[in-house]
Amino acid sequence: MIDPSKVGSDWQADELDAIVAEYFAMLTAELAGRAFVKAHHARDLMARTGRSHRSVEFKHMNLSSVLADLGLPTIRGYKRKDNIQGAIFPAVERYLDAHPDAWSLGLAAEARPGMSETAAPFSSPWNGEGDHAVVEGPTSRSPLGPLPSGSILPITAPPPLGPGRKPRPEGLARIVRKYDPAARDHRNRALGQWGEHHAFHHERAFLIACDRPDLARKVEWTSQEHGDGAGYDIRSFDPAGKERLIEVKATRGGPATDFFLTRTEREVSTERPDAWRLYRLHDLAAAPALFQLKPPLEAAVTLTAETWRAGFG
Repeated sequence: MIDPSKVGSDWQADELDAIVAEYFAMLTAELAGRAFVKAHHARDLMARTGRSHRSVEFKHMNLSSVLADLGLPTIRGYKRKDNIQGAIFPAVERYLDAHPDAWSLGLAAEARPGMSETAAPFSSPWNGEGDHAVVEGPTSRSPLGPLPSGSILPITAPPPLGPGRKPRPEGLARIVRKYDPAARDHRNRALGQWGEHHAFHHERAFLIACDRPDLARKVEWTSQEHGDGAGYDIRSFDPAGKERLIEVKATRGGPATDFFLTRTEREVSTERPDAWRLYRLHDLAAAPALFQLKPPLEAAVTLTAETWRAGFG
């Protein structure tokens, strides 16, 4: 099955096209909850390409790296490997250009392109009204239904900045610029609400777990109750009662997916560094997790001006 002449050689364009298509087929099945066997797909690719099992699996992990930085979900079990053959980037580009529906993978129906401006799949449990005292414990019911034990999201480490962070290969940087995942995520208001929904329940569940249901009752989904523009999305507290102003940035991609920060968010982060926190929710479609950033943001991310406001006074 293995072609000895291909051992140690670069994959060709037709082989890369085949594995990219197979990866997306498996990813689509996984996100839809359909059973599939990775080993069967790997054997099929080995037969079609003459490549070894190790080579096929390595390419799958390369694809996880590329898709994660493009703000797309990835297949669980294929952890990212960043030593990537340059020809894989045009192969991913060819697939995405031919299959624009791939950008909707892992999105709830309300958050898909074309619906993002008007859809409101998640509303505040309170909407300025209602009995906040319904929050009593981790199994109590809220207006959104039971508060699940999994509401507390896993906390991950932020990607490294500076010497510990490898620059993106030029081919990956090019397609990130082309498809601009930060702008895609920023435009999708329903995706943002989805992330805020997770963060809101994370905060309430965390405070309840810390034996502070009194504070959990006071957690406010500010962007839903008062609209955008405050410079944060959720008003919460730490277990000692100290105020937390949480700005939520959500993506289906990996932790290193770029994101946008508004002028107001930046200003509030500098005015209230003691209280303001950025929650970066990632891998939202399959295994939601988050990391937190606190001011000054320049210590954790590189801030780049994207646009300029033009005025006459």
